[in-house]
Amino acid sequence: MSEHTDNAGPTPALPPAELRRLVDRLARSAGFDLVAVADAADFDADREKTLRRIDAGLMDGLPWFTKDRVERGTRPHELLPGARSIITLGLNYYVPDTDNDDAVPAGDPGRGIVARYARGRDYHRIMKKRMRRLTLDLSAALGRQFAARWHVDDGPMLDRAAAARAGLGWFGKNGNILTPQLGSWILLGQIVTDLPLPSDAPLAKTCGQCARCIPACPTNAIVAPYLVDNRRCISYLTIEHKGAIPRALRAAIGNWVFGCDICQDVCPVNRKAQATGDANFGRRDLAHLDLVELLQMDEAQFRERFAGTPLMRAKRNGMRRNACIALGNVGGPASVPPLAQALADPEPLVRQHAAWALGRIGGTDAAAALHDALVEETDAAVSEEIGQALDELPR
Repeated sequence: MSEHTDNAGPTPALPPAELRRLVDRLARSAGFDLVAVADAADFDADREKTLRRIDAGLMDGLPWFTKDRVERGTRPHELLPGARSIITLGLNYYVPDTDNDDAVPAGDPGRGIVARYARGRDYHRIMKKRMRRLTLDLSAALGRQFAARWHVDDGPMLDRAAAARAGLGWFGKNGNILTPQLGSWILLGQIVTDLPLPSDAPLAKTCGQCARCIPACPTNAIVAPYLVDNRRCISYLTIEHKGAIPRALRAAIGNWVFGCDICQDVCPVNRKAQATGDANFGRRDLAHLDLVELLQMDEAQFRERFAGTPLMRAKRNGMRRNACIALGNVGGPASVPPLAQALADPEPLVRQHAAWALGRIGGTDAAAALHDALVEETDAAVSEEIGQALDELPR
């Protein structure tokens, strides 16, 4: 999605350096932590790279990520006729964990982890509101309107390509943009405009020989440096993927229930990360979720708890599916009764993953619940899952 202001004539002839300083000052005043500028030339190399990834199936599961979208998003002049510059913006969302927050609390294995960016308000709304403010403030300072269109990651522009060209950061081997100031804990936005802004140079930095993120990924989603197989990424599996999660990947998901930060947590560049002072991020009540509570939420409870947060994207049944997988990975005997109850859930997706979790936990009660459910089950996929769980019960 994007917004724009209409061009009301040529922009005032401010000296380029002065215009650029004005953009920097107003961007920070609007609430952004980083700002850089790229030219509006086509992203030819990035387009070809991305199209090859689509052809290779690495973007499968994202039906909206089409070749037409990539073609349009890598041609700034199609997004905004007369485009001359791309203002790239970064917003810090990092809040450090306390008391080893990312570990399963001692004696309380029923907790699921949420990626840091999702522990607060939906960033799309925050970013777009601030980009609109920046555009209006800049228009007021110049004394007239100018053409502009802004995007976050739900728009067609390749946001990381724009950030790399502008020198906001460089591509890490995990596919994220790494910045010298804030590491990779940033949200990206772009304003395509007809303002004649001086461009920044790309950074002469790379990850060098470091490749810690590649073996750290538990699902082996980073198939080569700078190349991520979307189909294996925990963030994709727990958020975008709407069906059954492949059995071969479930154990590797651990107790992540929305997104994943592992490849960022191990990145040495992120040792320099600074905590954001933005109150929109870092809600402690969203860092870890009670898995049984999550599994048993009805639609009204789900909306009341997560309205206005990114977690709504996974939807209730997706989050309950994720809770089952997490319970199968970190739960114990106390998790068996709620999982057994879930075997009678109206949603086949939940029953399917509850069966898998019971098979992982094992024990007499889990086996009995699976046997009973198999007799009553009418969905073929769920019956197959129950049968596999019974076959794989710990002996």
